[in-house]
Amino acid sequence: MAVCARLCGVGQSRRCRRRQRHNQDNQGSDSDMDMDEEEEERIVGQKKADVVVGGGGLETAVAAAGPSDASPEYGSSSAVNRLGCPDRANAGPPNPQSLLDLPPELLVEMFSLLPGTTLPNVALVCKKFRQILNTETIWRRRCTEEFGMREDLRKMEAGGVSSRDLYVKLLHPYRHILGLWQPDIGPYGGLLNVVVDGLFIIGWMYLPPHDPRVEDPMRRRPLFRIHMWESKKATVECMYGHKGPHKGDIQTGKKDEFSTKCNQTDHHRMPGGRQEEFRTWLEEEWGRTLEDIFHEHMQELILMKFIYTSQYDNCLTYRRIYLPPQLPSDLLQPGLFKGTYGSHGLEIVMLSFHGTAARATKLTGDPNVPAGQLTLDVDLSRPVVLPDLERQRSIEELSRLVLGVHEEVQREAQQQQQQQQQSNGISTTPQGVAEGARGAADEENGMEVGSGVGPESCQPGPSNSTTPTDALPFVLPMGVMARNEVYPRTCKKCFYGTGLIAGHGFTSPERTPGLFVLFDEDRFGFIWLELKSFSLYSRLTDHLAHAHAPNLERFEAMLRNMQSWTS
Repeated sequence: MAVCARLCGVGQSRRCRRRQRHNQDNQGSDSDMDMDEEEEERIVGQKKADVVVGGGGLETAVAAAGPSDASPEYGSSSAVNRLGCPDRANAGPPNPQSLLDLPPELLVEMFSLLPGTTLPNVALVCKKFRQILNTETIWRRRCTEEFGMREDLRKMEAGGVSSRDLYVKLLHPYRHILGLWQPDIGPYGGLLNVVVDGLFIIGWMYLPPHDPRVEDPMRRRPLFRIHMWESKKATVECMYGHKGPHKGDIQTGKKDEFSTKCNQTDHHRMPGGRQEEFRTWLEEEWGRTLEDIFHEHMQELILMKFIYTSQYDNCLTYRRIYLPPQLPSDLLQPGLFKGTYGSHGLEIVMLSFHGTAARATKLTGDPNVPAGQLTLDVDLSRPVVLPDLERQRSIEELSRLVLGVHEEVQREAQQQQQQQQQSNGISTTPQGVAEGARGAADEENGMEVGSGVGPESCQPGPSNSTTPTDALPFVLPMGVMARNEVYPRTCKKCFYGTGLIAGHGFTSPERTPGLFVLFDEDRFGFIWLELKSFSLYSRLTDHLAHAHAPNLERFEAMLRNMQSWTS
C-alpha cells in the first residue's frame, strides 16, 4: 500500500503507518484491521469501476492502450532496480483484481482514450481516479482528437491556461455551434463556418469573390469569436463593425440553431453616417464604387440588399446545414460551388446527388429566387449529345435538342398522371422515383430518349471514370449572355435539366428547361434557354470541418427544411 500511495502522489496512507507500528510493536490487532480495510476498499473500488465500465468500454480501451506519455506526476514507474533486476516492490500486483490495482500510468493512457463527456463520471468513482484526471496529458489528447487542435498545447499550459480548462470551459460548452450554418437574412441567406482557430472559436462569414471572378477563392469576414484570454471563463466578442472586438452574446435554444447578439451596436456605426457605411459595404461586397456600376437595375438591387441586410447587424439566428454525402455512383464529388447569377452577382449553391438526379440548392439568394430554393434540377438519365462546333453556335439548334427532351418528359408526366387517375389513387410512387425507374429501364433497353440523346452515356458513373481523352469541344451559342467570358472550351458530358426562375419577391416561380454542362471535377455550367443566359459554377475548395451529415436521412431532412427557412 505504501507503493500504491507513492504512485498516486499522496504520500503514505494511514494503513501504511499502522503497518509500520505493527512491525515495530508486534501487535496483531492492527494488522487484522488493516487487512479488513484493504479488502473493503478493493471490493468498493471494483463495484464502482464496474459501474463506470458499463458495456466494456474501458476494457476495450485497455486493450488498445499503447505506450504512456503521462506527465511527471503520473509518469511511468520503473519496474527494474538499480542492479538491473526486476523490482517487485514497484511492479504492482501480478494479478490485478480491479482497476484500482492498475498502475496510474496505465490508467492515464486508458482515460485519455475515453470521450471527454465521460470523464466527469469517471472522476466520481474514487479519489485516485479524480487525481489522475488532473493530468494534462488526458485533456491535451481530448482537445487534439475531438477538436483537431494542432497548436502546441504545452506552450499554452506554460502561459497559465491548462488543457483541462480549455476543454471544460471553452471547447466542450460551445461544441454544438461548430460547423456550417445559414444565417436567417431573408432571401439573401449566407454561409457561416464556426471553427476552432488556435485558442479561439471563430465564426467566419463566407463571401463569394467579386463578380464575375467565379474561380477566385472565397472571402472571409469574422462575425464573432470566443476565447479565454482575459479570464478563466469563456468570453464572447462581436467582430462586426470597424472599431474592433466588443461585447457580444451567444444563445443556444433549439437543436441545430443558435443566435448571436451584439451588446454594443455603436461599434457598428461610422463617423460619416449611413453614406460612409454604404460606400464601405459596397467596396467590400462588390469591390467597386457606385459610380462604377452603370446598370440602373443593378444599382437598385445593390441598394436594396444593403438596406435589408443592415437591419441584422445586432442580432442574427443561424440554422445548421450539412455537406452532401458522397456515393461511388456520383457523377462528380458533391459539395459547395459559387456561380454567376446575372445582375445579382455571385451566389453559393450546394450540389448533391439523389439517384439519377443532380440538384443545386441555393445557400445565398436574391429577391427573385431566395436562398434555400432548388435552383437547378438535372436528370442524369437524359444525356444530351452536342453537335459539332459550328452547329453549337446556333441557339436554335441547342433549343431543338433540349426542348425535344423537355417535351418527352412532359408526355411521360401526363401519362403517369392518367395512370394514377385510372387506378383511383392506389399508386403511391413519387413522380421523381417513377421517372428515375423509367430512365433506368430505358437505359437497360438501349432506347433513345428525346432528340439528340444517345444510350451510350445514359448511366452516370463515378467521377474518376472519365479520362481527359473524353473531353469534347464546347462553345456557347450566339446570343447567350455570360457574365464571365473566360469559360472552358471543352466539356465531358451534358444533361437535360431545369432551372428555377421567378419575379421579384419570388412571384410566379416556374421551372424552365436548360442544359447542364460538366466541364471537369471542379466546374460545371448551366444554359438557361428562356433567359438566354449562361451560369458558370466553380467549386469552393476551403476545408470545412464538422460539416458532414451524420447520415443520409439527416441531410435529406435538412434540404426539406431549408425551403421553409427562407420562404
